[in-house]
Amino acid sequence: MLILAFDTATDCATSALVADGVVLGERMSQAQLLLGDVDELLRAAGVAASDLTGVVVGTGPGSFTGMRIGLSVARGLGLALGLQVAGVSTLDALATCTENAFPVIDARRGEVFVPGPRAVRPDAVVPPPGAICVGNGARRYRELLVGRGAEVPADDSRLHTPRASLHASVATRFEPADLVEPVYVRLPDAEMLLA
Repeated sequence: MLILAFDTATDCATSALVADGVVLGERMSQAQLLLGDVDELLRAAGVAASDLTGVVVGTGPGSFTGMRIGLSVARGLGLALGLQVAGVSTLDALATCTENAFPVIDARRGEVFVPGPRAVRPDAVVPPPGAICVGNGARRYRELLVGRGAEVPADDSRLHTPRASLHASVATRFEPADLVEPVYVRLPDAEMLLA
């Protein structure tokens, strides 16, 4: 299988091209650069979009706009190329980066996303014993999490990035592109203003 995977739910967009479990290329950038990154991955591997056999997209939780960009690209590619798409939670992918990983994603507004998925205040996070907290929320609230007995890798550790190759490695359920839905844990900012 030749899988194109990407996640745009966090401040670091990630994309990867994976052939039968082997990562052919991986890129990190911003959500608005996703299509350029995809093009670069395909060119570098010497394959065409028509060679793809599936798409994997990060479904969040995360930035509402970022998630919508990723899902729109996944649906567009799926429909245009007749490909099945697998949605993978950003938290689930990040949880596979190392043994005992506990993902903590910065949700802004003084909250973090944690497994459940839930949006909670950082002081309400209770990492399991022996947890290695990973993600941009773990970096931001390092002191608090370490004080609760968790380990937090160095800020520049790649364990904090929800790499698209991780998404591809845990994807199991491929379905028509229009059936993949984002993981919303709370209302978008615009809707909260109107509420």
